[in-house]
Amino acid sequence: MRTSLVIGGTGPTGIHIVQGLVDRGDRVAILHRGTHERPETPAEVEHIHADPYDVDSLREALAGRQFDLVVAMYGRLRRIAELTVGITEQFVSVGGVPAIRGWMNPWLFEPDGLPIPVDEQAPVVAEAAEDEKGYRVARTEQHVFANHPRAAHFRYPYAYGPLQVVPREWSIVRRVLDGRTRMIIPDDGLTLHHHGYTENLAHAVLCGIDRPDDAAGLVFNCGDDEVLSIRQVVEIVCAALDHEMELISMPFDLATPARPLVAQPAPTHRVLDTSLLRQRLGYRDLVSAREAVARTARWLAANPIAAGATEEIVLTDPFDYAAEDALMDAWIRAVASIPQPQFAGREPGVGLAYSGPGGRARTQATFEE
Repeated sequence: MRTSLVIGGTGPTGIHIVQGLVDRGDRVAILHRGTHERPETPAEVEHIHADPYDVDSLREALAGRQFDLVVAMYGRLRRIAELTVGITEQFVSVGGVPAIRGWMNPWLFEPDGLPIPVDEQAPVVAEAAEDEKGYRVARTEQHVFANHPRAAHFRYPYAYGPLQVVPREWSIVRRVLDGRTRMIIPDDGLTLHHHGYTENLAHAVLCGIDRPDDAAGLVFNCGDDEVLSIRQVVEIVCAALDHEMELISMPFDLATPARPLVAQPAPTHRVLDTSLLRQRLGYRDLVSAREAVARTARWLAANPIAAGATEEIVLTDPFDYAAEDALMDAWIRAVASIPQPQFAGREPGVGLAYSGPGGRARTQATFEE
């Protein structure tokens, strides 16, 4: 029987990883502070209560222990990597996509914007002046492999789903619950920002655990197979809750109430290339992105966040409907005041190469095979 230690294990993805290891027949222990016990944790799992952010506490908890597998997804990853040298045969760690150069600072490129998509060979942040957090994340990745050359490291994007501490979908769900019938989206909601449903991210890590030789020594980008636009997310949430919502598109610089949905100070895209995860480890979404967003919306509606709670503070959405209404009304009046241009000749079109709805008409009345 494989002995497995999960450092963390009670968070939104950790509970699924722990259950996955138990389902595989492992003898599982979780190391955590004990402040967030989860009813989803199987009863047979051993609890080691220690502080993964405190080196002395962590060293004491690990003294004399041996594990076939260590999954590090919480705490000070650099120190965890050091303290687990020699006590495990397989080391799997979880980090974040800010390691990628430009993920948090799209102005590093000219024109502005992270190259789309970005794979694991893309440069990481090499200087703190470019992005201090990203630099720390990138250095941590390097430290993991310096201590565990055959480690597998998984980069999480923005995670969503039940229990998520920064619930993007709450910006939409609360407006639905409050009876709002219109909301602002920036630039028609076309920004693409890669997310990962909690069950899907856990599944990605488990794929690496199941195929240690294929995963050894590599970094894997994680995320849903489909990247949804902001508009698609809003429409899926509203459909899941059977609610009609008029979407008022405004330029990004004016659409300030929608910034929590964009989750960055620019409307540029952030899309990962996850082909290494899919091709080398056989990953496929357990839950499609569209169904995952709908499930998340229904869960939040059934488990609403209290007004002013920590999740709302972290989300940075004030839900100031009076200010939103004033902005939308002013925008609608401004657009209505713009005269339609009068073209001297032919009006602009979508081009003869486009043959879809509203495009070039048929050249023949019938189609022959």
